[in-house]
Amino acid sequence: MSITPEELSASETAEKELTRRHLIRLGATGIAAAATANIAAAQTIGNEPVKATGQPFPKITDPLPQPEDKRVGFAIVGLGKFAMNQIIPSIGASKKCKLVALVSGDEAKAKRVAKDYGVSQDAIYNYQTFAQIKNNPEVQVVYIITPNAFHRAHAETAAKAGKHVLCEKPLSTNSVDASAMIAACKAAGVKLMTAYRSQYEPFNLEAIRLCRSGQFGKMTMIVSDHCRPIDVNDPADQWRLDKQIAGGGPLPDIGIYSLNACRYLTGDEPLEVQAMLHKPANDPRFREVEQSVIWSMRFPNGVMASCTTAYGQQEVKRYRVFFEKGWLDLDPATDYYKHNMTLEHPFGPIGAAPEDTVEYKNIKEERPIAEKNQFALMMDHMADCVLHNKPPKTPGEEGLRDLRIIEAIYASAKTGQIKKL
Repeated sequence: MSITPEELSASETAEKELTRRHLIRLGATGIAAAATANIAAAQTIGNEPVKATGQPFPKITDPLPQPEDKRVGFAIVGLGKFAMNQIIPSIGASKKCKLVALVSGDEAKAKRVAKDYGVSQDAIYNYQTFAQIKNNPEVQVVYIITPNAFHRAHAETAAKAGKHVLCEKPLSTNSVDASAMIAACKAAGVKLMTAYRSQYEPFNLEAIRLCRSGQFGKMTMIVSDHCRPIDVNDPADQWRLDKQIAGGGPLPDIGIYSLNACRYLTGDEPLEVQAMLHKPANDPRFREVEQSVIWSMRFPNGVMASCTTAYGQQEVKRYRVFFEKGWLDLDPATDYYKHNMTLEHPFGPIGAAPEDTVEYKNIKEERPIAEKNQFALMMDHMADCVLHNKPPKTPGEEGLRDLRIIEAIYASAKTGQIKKL
């Protein structure tokens, strides 16, 4: 199977999902207008702005969006389903980013997207002219959203052009190419960040906090599952069944969420892995890649992890963390738009006064957390790193670690032996 990156984009029906240009341009202009209207309608009592009705305005806890001329310019490389439906619209929800360039093998599509999102027609590149992006000072970050096998070449091109790189997961199809990407960015003096969106998402951040707080006693075990259907008729799925392009099947595609979660929940690196995989002989979809993988990991602090991933079955994106005194469940854990956290423990509701604690009876509670656009949060983090010259929270090295563990999982599945890391 040999196809170009743009043959992998979703059907034109995805176009109707586009958020219009004003979402990108709303930013500072819309907020400034709203703020002016509020000030005109308000009186000031002490330090608390008050509406004409006498009710105070809600306190602003998050930083205001950057003005348009202060935002970091992003170039999107690859206009497939994920870029069109999630990333480009999410730039409009960001506070520090703006869309300034597109790289695509489909010129007509790129021109339509540029028109819809206010991108200059002069800032459209194809894969042959991609290197010319070095002459565009508006571009500060290149966000690579092409199939896995193309990540290295596109990252190296961006680095040579002097642009910072945000790259979708997995960082590449193998650890050798991932190491080369890290080296190229270091040599060029630019930042490389792996797009691990879940590490910027509020529910997962709360799970990390709870896991490391010690309030439920020692963590003992993690169980995580990531599976989904696969549609061979969907161009966005076809390349995932090509080992040369994808690097593997569900393991590097969605199983990586379980793997990465086990690492960020424990804050540690596994010592060893053991795995099994399955490739059904009578299913032509899995001639090159596995259908399913199950693996276990042992961490230095004694935590054991059991993970599964598969194509061709009902979607699931979850993990459960077990402690000496309770458990934490996030299901869905890595969805785009919704998450649900449940806790069970013997201590009464979290935050309850000591006299309200229920003895000898487990309490099951939902943890209400405000949903936020994780894609915007992730891109804003990258922008902040550029603006203030800070290292990314999820650098290229983070993606490289996962690839090395994935390679160990495949090696263990092949030999049937435990693979030490």
